[in-house]
Amino acid sequence: MRTSFKQDITHFANIKKQLLLWSQQFREVTFMDSNQYQQEYSSYDWILAVDAFTSIKTDYFNAFDDLKQYQQSSRDWVFGYLSYDLKNDTEELQSNNFDGLGFPDLFFFQPRKLFLAKGNELEIRYLNCCDDEFEADWEEITTIITDFESQTPNVEIQQRISEEAYREKVSKMLEYIHHGDTYEANFCMEFYAENVQIEPVETFLKLNEISKPPFAVFLKNYKHYLLSASPERYLKKEKELLISQPIKGTAKRFSDPMEDEASKNKLAADSKERAENIMITDLVRNDLSHTAQKGSVQVTELCGIYSFLQVHQMISTITSKLDAQYTAVDALKYTFPMGSMTGAPKISVMKIIEELEETKRGLYSGAVGYFTPEGDFDFNVVIRSILYNQENKYLSFSVGSAITSLSVPEKEYEECLLKAKAMFEVLQ
Repeated sequence: MRTSFKQDITHFANIKKQLLLWSQQFREVTFMDSNQYQQEYSSYDWILAVDAFTSIKTDYFNAFDDLKQYQQSSRDWVFGYLSYDLKNDTEELQSNNFDGLGFPDLFFFQPRKLFLAKGNELEIRYLNCCDDEFEADWEEITTIITDFESQTPNVEIQQRISEEAYREKVSKMLEYIHHGDTYEANFCMEFYAENVQIEPVETFLKLNEISKPPFAVFLKNYKHYLLSASPERYLKKEKELLISQPIKGTAKRFSDPMEDEASKNKLAADSKERAENIMITDLVRNDLSHTAQKGSVQVTELCGIYSFLQVHQMISTITSKLDAQYTAVDALKYTFPMGSMTGAPKISVMKIIEELEETKRGLYSGAVGYFTPEGDFDFNVVIRSILYNQENKYLSFSVGSAITSLSVPEKEYEECLLKAKAMFEVLQ
């Protein structure tokens, strides 16, 4: 079905940029970059998929069933996203908040042309119907000049929820917690800009450069763009093994090494942050148990501390073995949306989130990833991300934090601004 070509690569940074610029001629693009971040469960250093041969685009109604049928019938590489609002497919929930972006709830495509990088080798897999285009494509790619003049956008960013309103909403969330309706809730707010024009590739490259996260994504679906500097894996499948790595717990980075180490150690010992992380780890264990072989759910790392360019994060790793009666898409369906972006108990908290937030989350706090022909997959969590509708010139990024009984509204607001820092830096 696909013809494979191999190239030895030495100048990775340059070829990645050349490929990303070359890809913009296509309507559909997914570029995923680990930024060579050292991690245990890594299949590729980076991947580029372009030009849909087939695709699926749908709203939330029966979305997981439609995806299952599409994935199983294609039996090929497929790339795309699950928006947060697919929660309405699996539970009696609604999404009625304002939506300035207008992205489909689910979108996947089977690329004609695929580039997979690992170490110094780049494997290129073209569908047989277009494999005769490879040599001309490669010549075009490798002659692209990447030293373009940088245009710094001046984007006037507005805040959907004011600081005062944020504090009031967190106080309301605390009331729900004290009444026993929830014990942890991920509460998010939107920053946005209207009538704005940005250069998506250039903006992504800047965001990626100042963040260098392990799950960076540039996604284009015609006029819809995602520019993501995500540090978080949602779920990965390797044969029967499922791996989830929720993030809960954030601390500042400092240029002074001693101050930075102190910040890291403070995060590791913070009882509130540890409690948040353990609650979500427990929720993920429960989610994975729905499709797991009996006794196979394990917490392989609890509250590990990992450092990124912008922040330190607390990350746990939970694994399970998928029971043979369940499919790859079932594994996603029974764990979606991810616990780190919802809270617990999950259904109750999603209703409260819908009530208190003012923006439809859409792709934010959803997931982007791919399926292999063998039915394996890897998906990130869409956070630290800029979303852009080029057609209506609407730009959006959202940030959130976990609210528990120990939360102080002012401190949660500060955490949101810390998470928004990289996006502000890139856009202003």
